[in-house]
Amino acid sequence: MAARYLEVQTLCQIFVAMQHWTQTPGTGRLGASSGAVMNQPALADLASRLPALRLLTEPGDLEHYGRDWTRRWIPAPLAIALPASIEEVQGIMRWANQRQVAIVPSGGRTGLSGGAVAAQGELVLSLARMNRVLGFDAVDRTLTVQPGIALEAVHAAAREHGLIYPVDFAARGSCSIGGNIATNAGGIRVIRYGNTREWIAGLKVVAGNGELLDLNRALIKNSSGYDLRQLMIGSEGTLGIVVEATLRLTDPPPASQVMLLALPDMDALMQVFALFRARLSLQAFEFFTDVALKHVLDAGAQRAMEGDYPYYVVTEFDAVDERAQEVALAVFEQAMEQGLIADGVMAQSDAQAAALWRLREGITESLAAHKPYKNDISVRIGAVPGFLQEIQALLAREYPQMDVVWFGHIGDGNLHINVLKPGSLSDANFIAQCEHVTQLLAQTLQRHGGSISAEHGIGLVKRAYLQSTRSLAEIELMRGVKAVFDPNGILNPGKLFA
Repeated sequence: MAARYLEVQTLCQIFVAMQHWTQTPGTGRLGASSGAVMNQPALADLASRLPALRLLTEPGDLEHYGRDWTRRWIPAPLAIALPASIEEVQGIMRWANQRQVAIVPSGGRTGLSGGAVAAQGELVLSLARMNRVLGFDAVDRTLTVQPGIALEAVHAAAREHGLIYPVDFAARGSCSIGGNIATNAGGIRVIRYGNTREWIAGLKVVAGNGELLDLNRALIKNSSGYDLRQLMIGSEGTLGIVVEATLRLTDPPPASQVMLLALPDMDALMQVFALFRARLSLQAFEFFTDVALKHVLDAGAQRAMEGDYPYYVVTEFDAVDERAQEVALAVFEQAMEQGLIADGVMAQSDAQAAALWRLREGITESLAAHKPYKNDISVRIGAVPGFLQEIQALLAREYPQMDVVWFGHIGDGNLHINVLKPGSLSDANFIAQCEHVTQLLAQTLQRHGGSISAEHGIGLVKRAYLQSTRSLAEIELMRGVKAVFDPNGILNPGKLFA
């Protein structure tokens, strides 16, 4: 009886929403131009096949689930499906293949590449309800979770067993493990622990054709052909939908110390990094500019030192005893004597350490109101010095009237460039100017053997520049892989490939 009630309620909601859509064409959401009207029978068919499936059609829900942090596209999804089980995900995918309805997988939508945007009448498949810890294996030291669980919740679950899941970044409270896997997310501790890829022991994935794949099954050694688990990691939801993940855990790091360093110029960045890496066991080495610091302070962070300097570094390193702190101070003094560091502070408590980290981790949030145009790029660590010099000159020349905010993971060659729109410039002209500069940036990256996307994926934003990172032969092979896993092309169409 309860299931029958859910079916009637869901269908009623859909038909009420359909009447609204047909009465408000051209709204940029679900008017006639979006294709929603054409798909009304398909949506009713989905509700009848999966009567317990939660479907959302309210305009506020469509806008909320239909976009990510890019904010560059007007959300226009057909509806939002929130499955609660693997079986429901499979049912949605089988329906989508039969009805030829495009699917946009959705996690925390904290990405910056447009990979989770639904702007063409797609069905958003949100994994928000599949957010539980499924199991812990003390012998294998693995944690099995559903894809919608927040990264912060994974951290908490690992700590309950005296272990850690070491991948970490500022969006930990809102990003989901499924999205982290889809983009092979990195973050602030890649220098010590690597990217998400290194910590995925096994995956269950519903492929584009609706088949459930159980990949690697948490094996440490498995040389039985292609590792399809690794193929799924970083595929941006274009090959399959992660419905379960088994994560490797590790021991907590030793006691650490956090320092904030002020640097006189860009040339000092890599020299300071080399000095600290040679003498200390680094957990993180993050940099940001004076422009970034200004925005974070304006957003409520506390200033940590007197004076203004062009570049700053937050670094964290193992400090298990007084000897380690003495070495750190000696390295600091050596860099000061060489003119590489202008000033610095060392945290004396956990609260002070958190305050120093806020200066770095609060940057993205402090810029959100400005709707920045973002570039997320990477080069080899050895190529960073030459690349930085060239790109600094490029940005100064091309953006003379704009605020350009730099920050990034200098220890792994990943840089984030945020361009803030002047109030006098229209959105269209601003995007056009930034796209021109991104073309020049892509060419520079190609010369330095870098990547146009380090940790947010290609999505919609960077698909025109994929050839700067991948050869034509690679791209054709990638298209072939896509066709095998998703023969009808329904998974995240328009993303990754132009």
